[in-house]
Amino acid sequence: MKTSDSTYHQCLYFVTSALARKVEKLASESWKRVDLSPSHAYLLMLVIDNPGIQPGALSEQLHLSPSTITRLIEKLEDKKMVVRVMEGKTTNVYPTAKSKGLHPTLLACRDEFYTTYEKILGERECRTMVDNMVKIADKLKG
Repeated sequence: MKTSDSTYHQCLYFVTSALARKVEKLASESWKRVDLSPSHAYLLMLVIDNPGIQPGALSEQLHLSPSTITRLIEKLEDKKMVVRVMEGKTTNVYPTAKSKGLHPTLLACRDEFYTTYEKILGERECRTMVDNMVKIADKLKG
């Protein structure tokens, strides 16, 4: 059934949830070759680009709760992709050599994901939609 045919097609919660599930499916396909979920991959790219980043900054950048960030970091530690280092009372997250070597492939997966949805929706519509969603998300705060 198309989302537009649903009883709840005018409900912001329903429509954004349906969209999120569809986008998640597309994203997961793009990230399969690195054996990471999209959330793990985006966190890892932030760590590679910002060695020593703190979990709080990751939480802010990714709009995820601190507990979710902790679970993502733990999984990446298990995969030997990041290390946490205590510096005084501060925890900093660093990429490993393994994850640095994977960086070009991570960027290719990200670009493949962008290309996939742009082909489906069109480049202009994607840009407009993302810009509008950012404005809406900023208004809702949350």
